[in-house]
Amino acid sequence: MSVGAFCSRIAVFVGQDDSVVKAAKLMREHHTGSVVVVDDAKRGAFEPVGMITDRDIVVEVLAEEVDVNSVSVKDVMSPDPVIARETDSLADTLHRMRARGVRRVPVTDTEGQIVGVLSVDDVISLLASELNDIDSLILHEQERERELRVGYSAA
Repeated sequence: MSVGAFCSRIAVFVGQDDSVVKAAKLMREHHTGSVVVVDDAKRGAFEPVGMITDRDIVVEVLAEEVDVNSVSVKDVMSPDPVIARETDSLADTLHRMRARGVRRVPVTDTEGQIVGVLSVDDVISLLASELNDIDSLILHEQERERELRVGYSAA
């Protein structure tokens, strides 16, 4: 299974020199807990250079009572993000996410351009769907067995 089949194809991004207020407003507007950070100098390229999360803003800015208007994204973002290509295997990507302790990774195409974001939530949704399919299979098998037993006992 490839990352591209399961990632969200919506990627919200912000420049590293933008304010954390702008990042927070984008998170609110798009109902997401993270924003991909792109290099301001290469903004048209949309190549990820970091991630900023709602937790980064709360822990690094609000909890420290720093003036939010004086803080830029690059001051609190996580630089050097784990990046997944849409053709990467889901298992390998999850292994890299676990090794780095991240819940979200930008997903890029073969050119390095952002095409989406893979989150742990996406993976949980996939697993829940797969488990539901397995449950349905078991129930169907049990029902089929009951029908067969009734047919044998009537003969």
